[in-house]
Amino acid sequence: MHAGYTTVEAQRSPVSRRLQAIPASGIRTFFDIIATMKDVISLGVGEPDFITPTQIRGAAIRSIEDGATKYTSNFGMIELREAVSAHLERRYGVYYNPETEIIMTSGSSEALNIALQALLDPGDGVLIPDPYYVAYPPSVAFAGGEAQLVPTRPEDDFRLRVRALEDALTPATKLLLFGYPSNPTGAVMSRDDLLDVAAFVQRHDLYVISDEIYDRLVYDTEHTCFAALPGMQERTVLLGGFSKAYAMTGWRLGFVAAPPEITEGLMRVHQYIMMSAPTAAQYAAIEALRSGEEDVRGMVHEYNQRRRVIVDGFNRIGLRCFEPRGAFYAFPDITSTGLDDNAFSERLLFEEKVAVVPGSAFGVQGTGHIRACYATALPEIEEALVRIERFVRRVRNRD
Repeated sequence: MHAGYTTVEAQRSPVSRRLQAIPASGIRTFFDIIATMKDVISLGVGEPDFITPTQIRGAAIRSIEDGATKYTSNFGMIELREAVSAHLERRYGVYYNPETEIIMTSGSSEALNIALQALLDPGDGVLIPDPYYVAYPPSVAFAGGEAQLVPTRPEDDFRLRVRALEDALTPATKLLLFGYPSNPTGAVMSRDDLLDVAAFVQRHDLYVISDEIYDRLVYDTEHTCFAALPGMQERTVLLGGFSKAYAMTGWRLGFVAAPPEITEGLMRVHQYIMMSAPTAAQYAAIEALRSGEEDVRGMVHEYNQRRRVIVDGFNRIGLRCFEPRGAFYAFPDITSTGLDDNAFSERLLFEEKVAVVPGSAFGVQGTGHIRACYATALPEIEEALVRIERFVRRVRNRD
């Protein structure tokens, strides 16, 4: 053997150890199975079933026909940043300078990743409520940080409690990363809840990434923007976007808002990995903020009707489900069936052709639950509940 060469058996993996330590998404496993089946009612994918409103699509089409197909500023179009700034100030009373404190991103997922890469040094700790959006711990790991999971509990309607934050805190902790309204639970945090969290953040000199992509999807309550709380704007990186409220998931457009000294760091990452957000999507977003309010309210009204039906249905079946006040997810407890959440989800899919996601895909605290997305038509939700009830009765009688 020539010096300097190794056998195939001795070759090191081309994939980094950091990546090898991150498991594949549990959600994707079920989506891959669903793609091979016919006549499945999917309560799995967290995506609006509405199409993007007509006038919003039209704005993008016109921009393409007019030849506006080049890069924009790295920050994004100033007209859009001004509209986002005005929107946040109007709704939540928090002002961001559109020239220096807002960056348009390729979805809120990019916003999350550039925020973590800009703020974390290797080994920095990030507090994350559990259950969590599946991308949070892997995104922290990719940025070199350490996820510090903070349990939330059904008896608290999965709201984040300061006592749990205190228990999870270590000297390495630098950030709190959370998303309310919550994916996967549908939980919301009241203003008083968030004021308690803000006091904890200030007490321990932490920074916050507040993922508020579902801010417009709330029911029988009001959303509180974390950055609008006293003393929090200077400590907060606010993530938002257009995917959920305006049914624009495929447009891949989000934003990040933060103090200028943080935004400068975010831009260093953004300009090298993304250049700028999609141009046609930015034109669409301007129109969404200009004329889309009635559409948002109509979709929220429809989601609320579906929410009541699915939550009532789960409780009637005997799958205890707290009332979610935000996003478009129900998170029922299925332990009364004697099945774990993975077996329940798999058997429900193959026996009744209803797709849900095992709660354990979202963390240890999700074990024994399933996530059911009600962003699907009401007749399909009603039929899904019929199938789920039939399945649960069969399981209880047989097993």
